[in-house]
Amino acid sequence: MNKQDLKDFLDAKAEYYEQPDFIETDPIVIPHQFTKKEDIEISAFLVATIAWGNRKSIVKNGFRMNQLLQESPFDFVMNHQETDLKDLLNFKHRTFNGEDFIFFIKSLQNIYKSHGGLQKVFENKNPMPNGIHQFKTLFFSIPHLRRTQKHVSDPLKNSAAKRINMFLRWMVRPADKGVDFGLWQGLEPAQLSCPLDVHSGNVARKLGVLKRKQNDLKAVQELDHALRNLDPIDPVKYDFALFGLGVFEKF
Repeated sequence: MNKQDLKDFLDAKAEYYEQPDFIETDPIVIPHQFTKKEDIEISAFLVATIAWGNRKSIVKNGFRMNQLLQESPFDFVMNHQETDLKDLLNFKHRTFNGEDFIFFIKSLQNIYKSHGGLQKVFENKNPMPNGIHQFKTLFFSIPHLRRTQKHVSDPLKNSAAKRINMFLRWMVRPADKGVDFGLWQGLEPAQLSCPLDVHSGNVARKLGVLKRKQNDLKAVQELDHALRNLDPIDPVKYDFALFGLGVFEKF
């Protein structure tokens, strides 16, 4: 398959899968329950954090997070009392437990009260791997359990940072297709990296746009380079194609 054929194929698949019909079983359905910007941001960040493992379980536990935050994530983050946090202790998704959840709420409160919110923290950070690293440093700048650090990836430690890259896609890419939110105007889609996971990685290798075997930062950078050659303005739209081909078509 030559470059133009590959581009045509992936463009068509991206168009096909970037549709609201496909988000009912995707974690992005969780922040779509809200209309307020800060509610969307916080819900999206939290569900992206637990987005590994069985997709049904992720979505189920994402809705559970919303319930525990009294269906108003921003208000809960900003105005919760210590007694409100006790209800979070029983939450669990794989290795993310109630203590982790409580810390995330406290750290998010710090970010919104003292640092202008999630958007402010991520914007004007380039290249994005450094931005994610700086975000993690800030996120864990308040007292925390050491174990909780594993729930925020660091590209500068060679992580693919799939979940944060997915969160950033949701926040930055345009909302015109009814899937992503396009809330953050200070970042461009061209700055984003593909949320590389086992599905998108396997498809990318079969299509010849990724050769590296490990799903790490170097693989993300290799894939980014290939996808930007196909569309320098919005390379991460191909996440829909790669993921859809892997999950729905078993490509």
